[in-house]
Amino acid sequence: MQRSIFRPGSPIAGVGTSPFRIAQWTCTGLLTLTLFGCKHEETAPPPQQSPEVGVMIVQPESIRLLSELPGRTNPFLVAEIRPQVSGIIQKRLFEEGSEVEEGQTLYQIDPAPFQAALNSAKAALASAESGLQSIKLRVERYEELLEDRAVSQQDYDDALAGRMQAEAAILVAEAAVQTAEINLGYTAVRAPISGRIGKSSVTDGALVTAFQPLPLATIQQLDPIYVDVPQSATERLNLRRHIEEGRLLVDDQGQSVVELVLSDGSPYSLKGVLQFQDVSVDPSTGSVILRAVFPNPDKLLLPGMFVRAAVVEGVQEAAILLPQQCVLRDPKGDPYALLVDAENTIRQQFLSIDRAIGNRWLISSGLNPGDHVVIEGLQRARPGSPVRVTPIDPAAPAAPSPAQS
Repeated sequence: MQRSIFRPGSPIAGVGTSPFRIAQWTCTGLLTLTLFGCKHEETAPPPQQSPEVGVMIVQPESIRLLSELPGRTNPFLVAEIRPQVSGIIQKRLFEEGSEVEEGQTLYQIDPAPFQAALNSAKAALASAESGLQSIKLRVERYEELLEDRAVSQQDYDDALAGRMQAEAAILVAEAAVQTAEINLGYTAVRAPISGRIGKSSVTDGALVTAFQPLPLATIQQLDPIYVDVPQSATERLNLRRHIEEGRLLVDDQGQSVVELVLSDGSPYSLKGVLQFQDVSVDPSTGSVILRAVFPNPDKLLLPGMFVRAAVVEGVQEAAILLPQQCVLRDPKGDPYALLVDAENTIRQQFLSIDRAIGNRWLISSGLNPGDHVVIEGLQRARPGSPVRVTPIDPAAPAAPSPAQS
């Protein structure tokens, strides 16, 4: 009789295994496979969602166009004070840095030698007048004697010539008196214009000479005041074209309105007007000088200050502006923006930029009212890819970030 190789009670007991135990093993295997399959399904990643981007809707707005140029202030009038006669300064008659009026005496030069010269000229005039009187009497006597032929015609002609010479001598003496009076008046050095006078280059007792190179002082008229700004010839041509097209704002006298920003960034409260442009272009810089004139009643503007002059060009009624951060550039440097179409798909749109206005770009072409421009999530947007859109108002203040602990 052949023996079984399995021990009694082993999991596999040959043909004699009961049906209940076989069913138990089968259920256990199926349960294990089911649990393994469920675990595999739970660890599978969810389907990827489209990235979310913030978009703004393009809306035209009315803006004022300005052409901002750097410049410096210059006095309206400048007068360098120089003596017109030589002499010793007796006294300075003004306070340095003060306001002076036209005709005010600034220096007094010693008048004594000029008074003496005037007295001498007057004496010479009196002598010439007495000489003329003597010659006139001689001519009158010669006229009577000539009728009686008591004198020759030659003597009479000589007397007439002497009278004319005496009359000419009087004219010379009168001119000498007038010159002496003028020189005496020049000893009082007066202000030729009204304005603010600077420091004096001489003191009392100094010797000065007529028309010396070094001025005694300088007077500058500061109200009104000039602002000179260099502008490239190309920009100047555009400005002239805007004037001809009526896009440049002008006042009642036909002058362009100019605004001023001071060196500390604060605006100057009073507006000026564009007065003239230089007649030639600087060949070294390719620019032309424009001059604006501003009222300066408080003397806030001083000569030599650095300022920025904003020429008001006009108002553009349907301007399209984009925040600068949403305008990108391709490898060639051409500007573009990312737009979202009706199917919520990103597309690339190239732009033409006119100028910067604050922190925004003025777009001259490439966008239309109603376009959806991506302004947030630019790093997640790719041309041709679908996105989820969240409208954003670029003018609204950004939400405060949570405080960090």
